[in-house]
Amino acid sequence: MSDTKTPEAVRDTVRTGYAAIAKTGVWSGVDSNTNTGCGCSPGGCCGGGGGAGAPMTAEDVTAAIGYAQSDLAALPDGANLGLSCGNPTALALLKPGEAVLDLGSGAGLDCFIAGSKVGDNGRVIGVDMTPEMLSRARAGLAHYRSASRLDNVEFRLGEIEHLPVADGSVDVVISNCVLNLSPDKERVWREIARVLKPGGRVAISDLALLRPLPEEVRASVEALVGCVAGATLTGVMENMARSAGLIDVRIERKTSYIDAMTDAQDPLYKDIIAKLPPGSHIGDFITSVDLVATKPASKIKCC
Repeated sequence: MSDTKTPEAVRDTVRTGYAAIAKTGVWSGVDSNTNTGCGCSPGGCCGGGGGAGAPMTAEDVTAAIGYAQSDLAALPDGANLGLSCGNPTALALLKPGEAVLDLGSGAGLDCFIAGSKVGDNGRVIGVDMTPEMLSRARAGLAHYRSASRLDNVEFRLGEIEHLPVADGSVDVVISNCVLNLSPDKERVWREIARVLKPGGRVAISDLALLRPLPEEVRASVEALVGCVAGATLTGVMENMARSAGLIDVRIERKTSYIDAMTDAQDPLYKDIIAKLPPGSHIGDFITSVDLVATKPASKIKCC
């Protein structure tokens, strides 16, 4: 197993795992159009699907967590890998003309949906550190432009700890089950605050912890790439956002999401459950969350 203790090793592990997903649509050698990405793998981790033990397609995953069918139907082929654990484009209440930044944009799912919502006068920037994911996302641009008649989405190579985006240049930052993968989450929150315009807002879907995971689970590479081992406590997540200077921070826990993963016999979560203390439930440790926050507006100077 690779050493996942240093920040560089964590990034390499995540990059390798998501490069494999970008190339094949699957993680850890699983067959068919299912995945074991951000906590979503065969077995219907996000709820719904064909019952306990039945694999879910990427479309099943995104439909189960609240994406509109009309948004999904308009996506380029290959943009939806089923790696979501929420719907930040809906959470953000995007408006025409806004500039949106997607952290860890993957194959472009949320970027393409956001682009249609912000329209001609808006723009969307997706940032991802995995070249293979960027290639997959950029391959969908021609279809997006043709279908939407918009040319307002771009994808940039970069780490979310060092965003290739100017200070105070975006209205909204979104992210979908990505921040927990970062080895330096405090820096990510500072970067979010840096790139937001005064009065800008954050809408993030992610996995978080209700209590610390056993060390055996935290050490698991599969759990790391599955957005579990790197997750932080919900209180820590809130404190990081506030320490970065954001206000009106609100976190909504969605425990039913984890229950659905367990009921569907998700392989990753079955492995985690086997490593938990006897008598405990995975929902005692892990939850999905929606987080929203804002950057304070500039103070008006008088006289």
